[in-house]
Amino acid sequence: MTDWPLPRGYRFAGVVTKLRSEPDRRDVAVIIADEPSAAAGVFTQNRVCAAPVQVSRQRVPSANARAIVICSGNANACTGEQGLRDAERMAEIVATELGCSPEQVLVASTGVIGRPLPMPILEAGIPKAVHTATATREGLIDAAHAILTTDTRIKVAVHELKLSGSTFTVAGFAKGAAMIGPNMATMLGFVLTDASVSPADLNRILKRAADQSFNCISVEGHTSTNDTVFALAHGGTPLTGNDLEAFAGAIDAVCGELSRKIAADAEGAEHLITIDVEGCRSDAEARTIAKAIAESALVKSAVYGADPNWGRVVSAAGYCGVPFDEKELSLWMGDMLLFRDGTPLPFDAPTASTYLKTNREVHFRLTLKSGHGRCRFYTSDLTPEYVKLNADYTT
Repeated sequence: MTDWPLPRGYRFAGVVTKLRSEPDRRDVAVIIADEPSAAAGVFTQNRVCAAPVQVSRQRVPSANARAIVICSGNANACTGEQGLRDAERMAEIVATELGCSPEQVLVASTGVIGRPLPMPILEAGIPKAVHTATATREGLIDAAHAILTTDTRIKVAVHELKLSGSTFTVAGFAKGAAMIGPNMATMLGFVLTDASVSPADLNRILKRAADQSFNCISVEGHTSTNDTVFALAHGGTPLTGNDLEAFAGAIDAVCGELSRKIAADAEGAEHLITIDVEGCRSDAEARTIAKAIAESALVKSAVYGADPNWGRVVSAAGYCGVPFDEKELSLWMGDMLLFRDGTPLPFDAPTASTYLKTNREVHFRLTLKSGHGRCRFYTSDLTPEYVKLNADYTT
């Protein structure tokens, strides 16, 4: 965690404010851009959305963002008009410290729904975060810790690229371990770059990247109220042409790595499950099939129990609403071909069970013969620990 580069022109902090009950738990983070920056955002599609989502949606895309402020432990969701005022106040506090407009500050929160923010704590804690922000890896790591809830580890991804003789960096960090379901996947994510990109291009690139990454992970299919991914970009003359497409590839890579780390850290999970669906009429159809498999409690339970019950996978594909001919369907688990062109194949069940039991990462590949549409989707197994964690979350 100490040898990756940082994008130039940003400062980071994560501080302890006692917003959370755990002692010494970082719970407020800030990201500060040293100059006005292009900003883009992708948000939850849940109709019940948190106050910071409502506030920040009005502020992106933007060409002059200066900061992002985040709190964990309290979602500030389902908190009415007071929640909106509190989210706006979080931005105002940062703006006062930086000497900028509140509209230049974006807001995100995560945690328990339905509880008013303890604003006296934030009134004292946010200035502390702004004043201690540094352009260091340690500052970014502190910020990455401050946004966590039930995560077991921070999630950071960095990609360096050379464009027209100059070197640029794309860095991202995220949180997410449960209430993970597409549209947009329950999480917070922050992607920063010292490349210069117009707000319109940044917005388009971020939306595409999210659709291919954060919209292709699921733990239990529950879309949250607070899902937010922000991107900030600054530098010089905005990228165009091949340079812009290369930059988009770097954003895709960072978002893809973060999404995989979220699925791997799912609450209580013992397996990361990769699902590849290929040969569909469109990518959208492939995603629909993969999502149905990923969110099947029976598939997830079978993986947890090391039960090679592959019929659960093909039946999930069959009920998802995508039309296909069963005679064109094949399924692999790891390198074992279990079902070919609609016909089951003999396989050694103990060997297949051992594959599930001994591998932290397992792979299902399902193919059809309808076209070139494809999707890679990540999920996790369903464990008793997941049920326990979520049964006791607020009590």
